[in-house]
Amino acid sequence: MNSPDPVLPAPSLEDEIAAKLARAVDERALRTIFLEARTANGFLPKPVPREMLGRITEIALVGPTSANTLPLRMVFVESPEAKEKLIATLSPGNVDKTRSAPVTVIFAADPQFYEHIPRLLPPAMHGFAAMFSGPENIDKAVAHAATNATLQGAYFMLAARAMGLDVGPMAGFDKAKVDESFFPDGRFKSLWIANLGFGDDAKLFPRNPRLDFADIAKIV
Repeated sequence: MNSPDPVLPAPSLEDEIAAKLARAVDERALRTIFLEARTANGFLPKPVPREMLGRITEIALVGPTSANTLPLRMVFVESPEAKEKLIATLSPGNVDKTRSAPVTVIFAADPQFYEHIPRLLPPAMHGFAAMFSGPENIDKAVAHAATNATLQGAYFMLAARAMGLDVGPMAGFDKAKVDESFFPDGRFKSLWIANLGFGDDAKLFPRNPRLDFADIAKIV
């Protein structure tokens, strides 16, 4: 008869903290994702592989959203025809950089995200959908979707940087025209867009100043 496996002692608090600290990314990763990453204003003539878009999306979907509701919806604008349709909605300052980008992502929110709750939450939480469904809750659903889809778009941008791509997020576009062109059934609502690819560093602007910790935060 085999002997029972010995019961191992629970890790100490110090061991648990040390294990968590050991997960911290190194300085190189911080430079890639934050410290040296820049908003791309032009792109090199190299397409983004579609499998890379899929991998970035998979990574971004792991990021937290409220109750795992995942309201982000995306359109990857890649074809010349779709790109021209998008360019017609842009502010003039965003046209050239978008023409040079191999792909532009439209980040949108789905206010009817609650329809997917049976797939995304345990059965005990399926009643959560009632908080957002129905015409009396539309404002609550729209606000929830916009907040959490924006979070997911940010996760996508950081994941793209982590994979070696450059991102140029933009707000200068006509949302109503984008929704009409790319979401004609009226369900999804565009939030912001971002050019994606291998950035042309020769077209970068000098980095603008940032606020200090004391300007934006306090510890109470």
